Parts: sequence; structure tokens; C-alpha cells
Amino acid sequence: MLSTLLASARAPTFAPELRGFLAAHAAEHGDCTPIARAFLGGARADRLGFAFVAGYRAALEALVPDRPSELSTLAALCATEVAGNHPRAIETTLEGGKLRGHKKWITLGGAAETLLVVAKVGEADGRPQLSLAAVRADAPGVRVTALPETPFVPEVPHAEAHFEDVEVTYVFPGDGYADYLKPFRTVEDLHVHAAFLGYALRATLAAADEEGTERLLAVVAAVEALAGTPTASITTHLALAGVIASTNDLVARLESTLTAADPRFPRDRALLLVAGKARTARRETAWRALTSADAPGVVPSSAQ
Repeated sequence: MLSTLLASARAPTFAPELRGFLAAHAAEHGDCTPIARAFLGGARADRLGFAFVAGYRAALEALVPDRPSELSTLAALCATEVAGNHPRAIETTLEGGKLRGHKKWITLGGAAETLLVVAKVGEADGRPQLSLAAVRADAPGVRVTALPETPFVPEVPHAEAHFEDVEVTYVFPGDGYADYLKPFRTVEDLHVHAAFLGYALRATLAAADEEGTERLLAVVAAVEALAGTPTASITTHLALAGVIASTNDLVARLESTLTAADPRFPRDRALLLVAGKARTARRETAWRALTSADAPGVVPSSAQ
């Protein structure tokens, strides 16, 4: 992985718009593992926004690796609603194969061809039961509305969506929260940070920054290893916290190099701070679980 990443970062090929970037990346690295695609996608991105998209797409591929071939398109996860994305906040329903509801703040929503929708399918013991369903973005009854550009990484589109008796394409097996929504933050953090590391590595190689390149490669190796560990493991969450801290330290050290490689970086670096509160909560809960007398080895759901 390190050799392949170095070769890609030395001789990247850029695309000026998002779909062109994704098409070129898929053609070149479509047969790699999701974490490798994240690293390599970041290395061929000429801006942080495109690197993020490569990581986000790889994260969804890692989350649902066994999806049917007809769903192998650009996808977006639709979870957040008016009251948030906790199970009790989900009011979108899936009943009789029909999807009804409203989702807010969908990353890649306007560009996605497939929408992966977290929906309520009933209740058990007073708790909502959720499933993850796939629908075509252009299916009858789907209305996707673009949201205004964000102040940073404006190339990454966001949207909201309404579903009115939409026929679902596929319902994924398992629990929509425990198997998909709950672990996604960890999966996304791993793959988006992988993409950032590839993006930063291209800059340090171009600047002949040997020390910066060495430090980045060390974190790359750690992220690749973590991608093969259980997403609910206490040790995964603690090690990921260390990886993110190391990445933040490198951003401070490499800011001038990253800005020289891409003048948009000072505007876009705020992306790396998104979901910081959720990461802090995950880390704190992992430490509480680790130091308890009967450490279970798995982070409770409240940390996700």
C-alpha cells in the first residue's frame, strides 16, 4: 500500500470537476479495497473537497460491501432529520416496501445516484426499529433539493430529500442503527482521514519535505491497520483518537506546504474539524469503558 500510494502521489492526474474526478479515480483504482481507494483518491485530488469525497465514498463502500451490483453507483447516506440522527429522531418510515419521509443535510445528495436511507420499520420494547434501504435518486416520489454551498469545500454538494411512497430498490440485512448508522462515524473518520493523508502526501512529495513525508507515511500505516479492526472496539476508538490527534499536529506543521500546493486549503481546512464533538464523546466513552472494572471491549452505543 505504501509503495502504491507513493507512486500515485508522485504522478497524480487531476480532474477539474467532481464527476470527472470520481470517474477517473474509479477507472484507475476500482479494484482496490475501500481504505486503499481512500488513500489513492486523496493523492489524486487537487483540492481537499475532492479528497473528502473519495474518503466518503470509500467509507460507504466499506459500510455496505455486499450490496448488489446494481447499487455500485455514487451513493449518499440519508440519516439526519429535523431532530437529528439518533434512533428516536428518525421519523421516515418504511412500510410495505414504500418509503415516506424527509431527510436533511445529505452529503453528496445532489450528485448521488443511489440514496441509502435510514428508516423506521416499527418498534420493539418501546424502541424504534430501523432498517437501511436503497432507492434510486431519480425514482418516482423522490424530490432532492440542493442546499446552499458551505463556506468551506463548496465543491462538495449537500441536499435534502423528500420521499413520497417511494418504491425501495433494496433493503439491507440487519439492524439499520446497530449495523449501519452507529458504526458509520468510525468508518467515515478512518476513510476520510485516509484520503486527507493521501492528499497531504502529494504536497510533501512535491515540496521535497522528507520529514513531513515520513510522518505522513507513519500515520498512513496506522490508518491502514485500523481499517481492519472491529469498528466497535475500545482499542480501535482509542487508536483512532491518536491518529486524528497526530493528523491535526501534522496539519499545523504542514500548513504552508499544503497552502502552496492548493491555495484553497486555508479556506477548506475547517472540514477537518467537523464532528469534533462526536469524536470527543467517542474517545471519552472508550476511556470510561477501558478503565471500568468489567471493561467489555466494546464501546457502548451512546458513544457513537
